[in-house]
Amino acid sequence: MGRQLVVLDVVGLTPRLLAHMPRLRAVADTGFRAELGTVLPAVTCSVQSTFLTGGRPADHGIVGNGWYFRDLGEVLLWRQHNALVGGEKLWQAARRVRPDYTVANVCWWYAMGADVDWTVTPRPVYHADGRKDPDCYTDPPQLHDSLTAALGTFPLFNYWGPGAGLASSRWICQAAQRILAEQSPDLTLVYVPHLDYDLQRFGASAPQAAAAAAELDGVLAPLLDAARERDATVVVLSEYGITDVSRPIDVNRLLRAEGLLRVHTQAGMEYLDPWTSRAFAVADHQIAHVYVRDPADVPAVAKLCAGLPGVAEVLDAAGKATYGLDHPRAGELVLVAEPDAWFTYYYWLDDVRAPDFARLVEIHRKPGYDPAELLFDPAAPGAAKRRAAVALARKKLGMRYLMSVVGLDAGARAVRGSHGRLPADPADGPVLLCSDASVARDRIAATEVKGLLLELAGLAAS
Repeated sequence: MGRQLVVLDVVGLTPRLLAHMPRLRAVADTGFRAELGTVLPAVTCSVQSTFLTGGRPADHGIVGNGWYFRDLGEVLLWRQHNALVGGEKLWQAARRVRPDYTVANVCWWYAMGADVDWTVTPRPVYHADGRKDPDCYTDPPQLHDSLTAALGTFPLFNYWGPGAGLASSRWICQAAQRILAEQSPDLTLVYVPHLDYDLQRFGASAPQAAAAAAELDGVLAPLLDAARERDATVVVLSEYGITDVSRPIDVNRLLRAEGLLRVHTQAGMEYLDPWTSRAFAVADHQIAHVYVRDPADVPAVAKLCAGLPGVAEVLDAAGKATYGLDHPRAGELVLVAEPDAWFTYYYWLDDVRAPDFARLVEIHRKPGYDPAELLFDPAAPGAAKRRAAVALARKKLGMRYLMSVVGLDAGARAVRGSHGRLPADPADGPVLLCSDASVARDRIAATEVKGLLLELAGLAAS
């Protein structure tokens, strides 16, 4: 029987931020601290899939937080089905040695349908009339009522959007603590999102980043204490580090201006038309997948994108292979931003023609990632907050509402932190802490994390 493992994915954690987190830093007092390599793109879904399978995006197929589903003709982000992730997962390898190995997944992504024993993941209630209420999905189903009775409704509106804050990380840590006490899994995976918020809003060098790290340290303390009392091995890791940015790159507007991206119009609003576009981009932080319909257009699109200010690299087939990103789901080209830049998904040329979802927190309808959702419209934050208050009042009355609070270009220009590139300085890159010194090392690759966790569980022979 191996020791219990508690694996905390503290997203955005870097050696620089650890200076403000004494409780978390103490995990390494009896063990070690190592520089943690990451993968390109350094975004949540890709890196978590690498941690759990040991493969690169070319192997597990998670080429970003979303991609163009060529068979559906749709750009989709933040899907939740675990079957999208290829390769053997950590717990499947463990069960080849110990068939009774038990696992709890508390909010790591691609949780739904995973063959683990306990699952908790964000999942709103999508009412038939279009309303959306905060909630979570659990398996087994009775875990939902147990957790919400003890902790309240999962605070979805504190998990993402302008109101994103500490409450969601606190709920997740308390849920993990309860599962640890009541079910005693062999492996407990916990995703802690708090550092993702203020670091993107204000930048990694802003005072708010240090403050966020310090307040998260306090929230983590009870869970760390609970793990220590059970004599569990604690591993803390991060997917990426967030660094300062100031330049949004409107790659889709360039492609449209060149006649490569097309839109269709309904009710005066423009929608990306991937079915007829010759080229369009799926923006994902500092990475953009560019899908080019005709192979003959690839060289010209590559040259066009290379000339766009803020673009550092244009990866063709050979470039993608170099980074382990050569999977059919990837774009024909992959763009990497300069260190101070990031990609917007914006494709309209006049804000009057922007689709209504552009001003909402709407992660499933936007054909790309939108960090401006973390901010009330910087062009008129007071008005945005008043609209939010009216929307909440309508919601409480059971009426339909639109939470129209997100700025467009003003929102993009206000974003101060991003990630996705490989880190230039280890102080701003991911880090791994472990409470067990027996496997100490100075550096570990993301592809080696699965093997490390199996070794810590006493199942390395698998």
